[in-house]
Amino acid sequence: MSRFLLLATISPLALTPIALAQSDERREETVIVTTPGPDRAAEELIGNASAIDREELLETLRGSLGDTLDREPGVATTFFGAGASRPVLRGLGAERVQVLTNGIGVIDASAASPDHQVTGDGIDAEKIEILRGPAALAYGGQAIGGVVNVIDGLIVEELPEAPMSADLFSSYNSVNEGTELAGRGQFTAGQLVFTLSGSLRDFEDYDIPDFAESSLQRALEELEEEHGAGEEHEEEEETRGTVENSFVETQTLAAGLSWVGDNAFLGVAVRQQTSEYGLPGHGHEHEEGEEEGEEHSEEEEENAFIDLEQTRIDLRGGVSVNNGFLTDVTGSVAIVDYEHTEFEAPGEAGTVYESEGVEGRVEFGHEINGFEGAFGLQFLDKELNAFGEEAFISPTDTQSIGLFLYETQEWGSGVGVEGGLRLEQVELDNINFGSADFDLFSGSFGVHRHFDHGLFIGGQISYTERAPNESELFAFGPHLATDQFEVGDASLDKERGINLEGTARLSGDHGSVGINLFVTEFSDFIYLSPGSAVVDGVLTDEGDGLPVFLFVQDDASFFGGEIYADYSVEDGLLGADWAFGGSIDFVDADLDAGGNVPFIPPLTLNADISAEWGAWEIGAALTAADEQEDPGAGQLPTDGYTTLDLRGEVDLSDFNIGADGTEAFLEIRNVTDEEVRYATSVLKDLVPAPGQNVRVGLRLAF
Repeated sequence: MSRFLLLATISPLALTPIALAQSDERREETVIVTTPGPDRAAEELIGNASAIDREELLETLRGSLGDTLDREPGVATTFFGAGASRPVLRGLGAERVQVLTNGIGVIDASAASPDHQVTGDGIDAEKIEILRGPAALAYGGQAIGGVVNVIDGLIVEELPEAPMSADLFSSYNSVNEGTELAGRGQFTAGQLVFTLSGSLRDFEDYDIPDFAESSLQRALEELEEEHGAGEEHEEEEETRGTVENSFVETQTLAAGLSWVGDNAFLGVAVRQQTSEYGLPGHGHEHEEGEEEGEEHSEEEEENAFIDLEQTRIDLRGGVSVNNGFLTDVTGSVAIVDYEHTEFEAPGEAGTVYESEGVEGRVEFGHEINGFEGAFGLQFLDKELNAFGEEAFISPTDTQSIGLFLYETQEWGSGVGVEGGLRLEQVELDNINFGSADFDLFSGSFGVHRHFDHGLFIGGQISYTERAPNESELFAFGPHLATDQFEVGDASLDKERGINLEGTARLSGDHGSVGINLFVTEFSDFIYLSPGSAVVDGVLTDEGDGLPVFLFVQDDASFFGGEIYADYSVEDGLLGADWAFGGSIDFVDADLDAGGNVPFIPPLTLNADISAEWGAWEIGAALTAADEQEDPGAGQLPTDGYTTLDLRGEVDLSDFNIGADGTEAFLEIRNVTDEEVRYATSVLKDLVPAPGQNVRVGLRLAF
């Protein structure tokens, strides 16, 4: 299967350069604002960077952030039902991928557990930018795998062209009888800009092709029952056709007020988000109180769900200086109050997670002797608390302060250099285990060259240090999301990584093709491994009925890359404007002591094609994922899958309905009702992704 996918992808990608019209002018690319220093186009960066605009976000929108971004090159999802997922970049996720909102961390509890929803979302975003690898090092060690920056556009830096604009979106999904609604309005009064946005999502339990449990999981359970040595097992009806307790309900309300002058801007934004979602495959078992004379207590399993609320206040301002050294100064601060409660059943509150924090960043843009760049300061003060019987993390305060420097220069010959440094101090103070302090250093250096006819090649080396997070240091208790009794280690050392990355891209008038390859060598890589711990005074490999997993360290090696291409033809076959796109991403991760790093995505191919006739457009998208036969200790292999999506849309603005962007669409996702299980999900053997889905929607722009 791996060879088939590789050949199927490389063949069309290899032919793309032949079809590209050669041009001395570089194609205009989307500007990436997440990188420090001057704004640069994606094709100017050595690392793989991409941006998804509002229109594309609505086309790929799913219930949570990781699922929405899953088809991007080098991106996978931690899929935990329809309600929770984080992006995985190049095999690294959670504590190694920094999710930002407008350049500042989300300050929620999503990195602590895969069943915790990330508060950044695409449904009301203006744009999402993805930086893979060391391009994200200016955001700290927690961004060792990359950065996902959700830009909501509530604070504006330039006056809008129109004094008033609005954008409304709605859709219906058959797979869960679910609706999505989002609205946005912007109004200008002199130098003041008001921005309002809101959204809601209401999904019922979603349909699946067959059994909820994988065939391997069912076979394993049958084998365990056969060797039950006389134990009696109650017959249970297996979930089939619909994933119970997979509902999702979210609501967001946000407002921003900006003052925009000739050389400066200042704004404030407030965002309120609430969410309630079920935790499939995550039943909480509890014993009912025994009455006198009863020989056994009864156990019943309830459908667990999470009720979440977050309030976020953003302040952002900037001024253009242009005094010969400094070019501009920008500063951002976010104040966040987050809380979620895990309910065992309606009215039965269980574990409560609270996260309160302040994070700020100030950046000084400058230019000296032909070098452009930025230096700055970033700080974080966060308190994470967990209360209840299933709180496997005890209250922890985290404080960090970092200094960063980034420089870039390109000469007339097309040769350019870029590099950066970051110094950071991190202190984590736990109520039970005391404090742990880390001094961190990160740095990168790269060289690239532009050639005639749109060719770009580059390479870079980087060194990164990451402090362990709250879970890795201080976890102790049952973690039902992963069905593990997790035990942290307060003596863990910082994690270190050396990364080498090379890139080559060729751009022409009608398309482009590119490849990024990387090798990362980790020292003291932190991961969960089966083991034994002292629980209730006894050394055991099982706690509270769950297998004990320890956070341990070992050296690890990652190798992978992304190959991608796009090509367009105007007035081609059947008189249509055609667009083709394709990508393949792959990563292999091994531990030096033997075995594989768990939850690594398999070789994955994505391809799409569309044809446009004026206002009308049709398209298809194919995803083919290989088997994951190297799942890591304690995990089962994961079967591959192939899905096909179809889409048709009409541009209503061509019929004088609304402004540009107004459209109606109809799409069928997973046309063949394929069983999809993500190798990066802890639920992969308990809960598959949704089956066939007919989605119809409307977007109105004014």
